[in-house]
Amino acid sequence: MNPDFIKYQAQTSPYPLGMEVSHAIGSYIYDTNDKKYLDFVAGVSACTLGHQHPRVNQAIKDQLDKYSHVMVYGEYSQSPAVQYCKLMASLLPESLNKTYLVNSGTEAIEGALKLAKRTTGRSQLISCHNAYHGNTMGSMSVMGFEERKRAFRPLLPDVDFITFNNEADLEKITTRTAAILLETIQGGAGFIQPENNFLQKVRKRCDEVGALMIVDEIQPGFGRTGKLFGFQTYDVIPDIVVMGKGMGGGMPVGAFTASAERMDLLTENPKLGHITTFGGHPVIASACLATLQELTETNLMQEALEKEKLFRSLLVHPLIKEVRGKGLMLAAMTETADITNQVILNCQDKGLILFWLLFEGCAIRITPPLTISEEEIREGCSIILNVMDEILKAGNN
Repeated sequence: MNPDFIKYQAQTSPYPLGMEVSHAIGSYIYDTNDKKYLDFVAGVSACTLGHQHPRVNQAIKDQLDKYSHVMVYGEYSQSPAVQYCKLMASLLPESLNKTYLVNSGTEAIEGALKLAKRTTGRSQLISCHNAYHGNTMGSMSVMGFEERKRAFRPLLPDVDFITFNNEADLEKITTRTAAILLETIQGGAGFIQPENNFLQKVRKRCDEVGALMIVDEIQPGFGRTGKLFGFQTYDVIPDIVVMGKGMGGGMPVGAFTASAERMDLLTENPKLGHITTFGGHPVIASACLATLQELTETNLMQEALEKEKLFRSLLVHPLIKEVRGKGLMLAAMTETADITNQVILNCQDKGLILFWLLFEGCAIRITPPLTISEEEIREGCSIILNVMDEILKAGNN
């Protein structure tokens, strides 16, 4: 299969991992040779409940037996999407009560940026250095990593950047600013958490100058950091929250949520201020609803913090300089990108899936399904430590 994979399917890098997938269930992925791999990546934080979760699968099958796509978004009342948005409103602060469903996280970012400009009548957008919010043109414009952008310029004008956790930079948010966009935990930069109430200070500055605060929960959201969304950990309420990845339990989806007053601005002057054909797709929305119900009706979110403690207690090794992140959004940091590459590739050979972060070459991504067991955590960490022992031994010879 791999030769056809390379020949006919567009690639994102010169050296894809190329595992030929047969099936996946729970915390494991199986290749076409029936070798099983413990999954510490969860489709890059997307498979919140693991692979083939019974509740999600059944919701998809039940909806397929009723109807699939029937009309472009926002025209027909379709039960899965309505139920999902209603449940989401009940779980969020009162000012975040209306949700726009789209197809991916980057599309949700695009919608949030448009809504900020429409609400404020301003043009300036502010993001953070080393931020990642997606790869479409608007999302790329607020990506804080020039190496990934320069080949595609010109991008959106009037975009400026601050340094995450740098309070002095908040003076750059002015009465010209439509919105500042931040990840609650910086992902591609190396799983950097806010410090010294940084998000609260951003909120205060936005209030002072009339700018909107958009938080990107595409990766931290849906229980990965111990609460439904990361901003709830840091005691701040944004004007717009953007979500994706783990929202659909492995299905492709995104959304942005704001107040009804703001969201309704997209319905007139002009009409169709934001549109999508497949957003709110009933099969996808059914998967989202099942995922959200499972998260809120179980202890999986709270257990993420206990599983973090277990990871931290096990991942102790001379090659691990620190473990960053929160909950099940963790990165084991090594001294060099070369060591990280060896660990990730050698672990895959031994049946453990790890992955990289976008901008931080020394980071080993550990973002397993929230359903992962303590036994599976111990199994995977043992493989990591054994591989690191081998690397250390080879380096000493």
